[in-house]
Amino acid sequence: MSRYNPKETESKWQQAWEEAGCFLTKTEPDRPKYYVLEMFPYPSGRIHMGHVRNYTIGDVIARFKRARGFNVLHPMGWDAFGLPAENAAVERGVHPADWTYSNIDAMRTQLKSMGLSIDWSREFATCHPGYYSHQQALFLDFMESGLVERRESWVNWDPVDQTVLANEQVIDGKGWRSGAAIERRRLSQWFFRITAFSEELLEGLEDLKRWPEKVRLMQQNWIGRSEGARIFFEIEGRDEPLEVFTTRPDTLFGASFGALSPHHPLAAELAEKDPELKHFIAECDRLGTSEEAIEKAEKRGYDTGLRIRHPLIAGKTLPLYVANFILLEYGTGAIFGCPAHDQRDLDFARRYGLDVLPVVRPREVPGAEWTIGNEAYTGDGVLCNSEFLDDLDVPEAKRRVIGRLEEYGHGKGTVQFRLRDWGISRQRYWGCPIPVVHCPDCGAVPVPKEQLPIELPRDVTFETPGNPLDHHPSWKHTQCPQCGTPAQRDTDTMDTFVDSSWYFARFCSPRAEATPLVRQDVDYWLPVDQYVGGIEHAILHLLYSRFFTRGLRKAGYLNLEEPFAGLFTQGMICHETYRDADGHWLWPDEVHRDPSGNPVDSQERPVTVGRVEKMSKSKRNTVDPADIIDSYGADTARWFMLSDSPPDREMEWTDAGIEGAWRFVQRLWRLVRETAASDRLPPVGAPAPKDFDETALELRRNVHKTIQGLTGDIEAFHFNKAVARLYELTNHLSSATSQADGKGLDWALREACEILVRLIAPMMPHLSEELWRTLGHASLLAEQNWPQADPALVEDETVTIAVQVNGKLRTKLQQPRDCDQDLLREAALGDETVQRYLEGREPRKVVVVPNRIVNVVL
Repeated sequence: MSRYNPKETESKWQQAWEEAGCFLTKTEPDRPKYYVLEMFPYPSGRIHMGHVRNYTIGDVIARFKRARGFNVLHPMGWDAFGLPAENAAVERGVHPADWTYSNIDAMRTQLKSMGLSIDWSREFATCHPGYYSHQQALFLDFMESGLVERRESWVNWDPVDQTVLANEQVIDGKGWRSGAAIERRRLSQWFFRITAFSEELLEGLEDLKRWPEKVRLMQQNWIGRSEGARIFFEIEGRDEPLEVFTTRPDTLFGASFGALSPHHPLAAELAEKDPELKHFIAECDRLGTSEEAIEKAEKRGYDTGLRIRHPLIAGKTLPLYVANFILLEYGTGAIFGCPAHDQRDLDFARRYGLDVLPVVRPREVPGAEWTIGNEAYTGDGVLCNSEFLDDLDVPEAKRRVIGRLEEYGHGKGTVQFRLRDWGISRQRYWGCPIPVVHCPDCGAVPVPKEQLPIELPRDVTFETPGNPLDHHPSWKHTQCPQCGTPAQRDTDTMDTFVDSSWYFARFCSPRAEATPLVRQDVDYWLPVDQYVGGIEHAILHLLYSRFFTRGLRKAGYLNLEEPFAGLFTQGMICHETYRDADGHWLWPDEVHRDPSGNPVDSQERPVTVGRVEKMSKSKRNTVDPADIIDSYGADTARWFMLSDSPPDREMEWTDAGIEGAWRFVQRLWRLVRETAASDRLPPVGAPAPKDFDETALELRRNVHKTIQGLTGDIEAFHFNKAVARLYELTNHLSSATSQADGKGLDWALREACEILVRLIAPMMPHLSEELWRTLGHASLLAEQNWPQADPALVEDETVTIAVQVNGKLRTKLQQPRDCDQDLLREAALGDETVQRYLEGREPRKVVVVPNRIVNVVL
């Protein structure tokens, strides 16, 4: 018997599916739909093992749902704008578009080699004008709907690259690429008003029952709804009070200072007349804008000389500082410092010799004995040193103090959100141009839709630092759409998160030209029924997509609130790490075993085996999917990805694991082909015999129980359990083939072979197609329905009956299913254990629940 040849087989069936149009999809309102979508890839040029796992999971669901009768949409596209293409232009001297489209061609070929059931006719790249022209139209629609505004904000500025950097691109205060010290600058930026939906985005999480709880919690924390108070502190010598937002108004009696953000308007005003303060603010600017950088920095402040009046303690004033750990973007950009109950405030107070008065104590500690050392107390307790709040618990103290502040006119209860508007301006070339013209007379003027798209110029250079659109000789020069005078295009491009925030909707009608979305199509296909992707996108991408869906609703494109009904986040792929004798990282294929089984490098030198870690190029512990597919075939790679561990957890890639999957592929190939070649099987479609012997019945029961169990496993994403069931069924089938002919056994063998092949089809589609043809079928298995379990064969012949005495479980009985109730009553009363509890007494009554419980009542 020949060995299974994946190279020959897989390309054959991929071509057959394409020629038959198996996975082409169209809107069919009369059919139930199912939209499966994996997070689309960035075209880096090569797929990695994370892609293989992600798209295998999605493909199993897509094939399964198609077999279950759904009209399945399973598309693919490319998240194609972004900084890596510009880096490639600088490093390789190639145009970003050429680099991107070349990578797309390579990755498309690699993904197709996986045998994915993708509707490739819907493919698009976000860098194509056919996509971003509609994104520009949506920007204009959002502007008209009041969801876009332009204002100044503080940014990380790289003075060498002449561009704004995201917080993640600032490393130790320096630009990730240039190494230059980052400056804080105030620039005019475009914002999407995501805060307009803060409450709605938070409340909507309650309805996302098919999202992982950890993802919903991460989104909840990012939105950050806080109930607290706005407190107004009078500033001595000034008319306007200082407004502070706090979630802990109960700690007000412990306040020992006030502090402003370096970018608070009052700080800026004072700095105009105070050079030392101006210098201090400049030092703060070198910290960057991220919360993490500010949190790690040493807490420093500058005493403004101003004092603020305590709103509840007559005659008490507090010093007012400008402090480096206060962010303008959160709250009001000002705080009152309560050192005893906030670690940052405590560190600051110790540095500057300020009072530390505890006002919340643990219930078990008397107030007179309660002091604070070097660690702030942030736990629960009761109030102390707080006049009318003493001995109240924290929630009640909050209510009381807010009431008193409102009574005095010094504050009010309020709700605050951590979420801030989404700044989308990026000073780079390879992105979607913002469709706005800046006119010296008319201001910022939207480009009329009939003039879209505003396309990127091809003739750009990356030799000069900064945004190529800014120093292009002609592209930015245009006329004002309103008055016709000379004006300039906006040279910023959109954050690439915008591109990925609505692509799921564009897939519903990807070739529409007149409008971004066709209402009939989005009404049918949306929401996405199952979204699959990495946990690393759990916050921003998903949150922005949820915002965009609400924006599309407000602009009249759809009537939908949530884009993704179900979300699954797969675990990372991990591998051992290796170092040579000099401490250098080694690729897995650079390591082999010596005769004693010890790991050595190509020069036979000892290799140190490190921890199993997430695959990464930096530690060289990656495995190339193309090599695996070339050696073992796509089905083997898919099978191992599904069989190793629950798909939401990390999985370790091992040579032994992929070899084991390969052995199973060969075993299945031999088993079905040898059974088909044995002349035992009746013809395709032969009617079932009337009688089956016990061997045939046992095989059929195993087959139909597997159908039922595996169907539930796939629905629940328990792919490793599904794989285990298929191993068991393969063993049963193998055992049955060794049995002599019996009543109905040959027919049962064909049924078992066919159903086994149909059940593995979502996981190993190429092998299953080949075996389906081997079993005599002329049709494509990809177009067959999912097998149905026979209820009569799924039920066990015997059931376990719990026997209770006065409601307490005393024993269990194995009895025939649907046993006569009188016989079941006699069996329970005759049991030795039950007899001991009866102690010779007659029961008052015996309650029988068929196939479940017998309860003896004394």
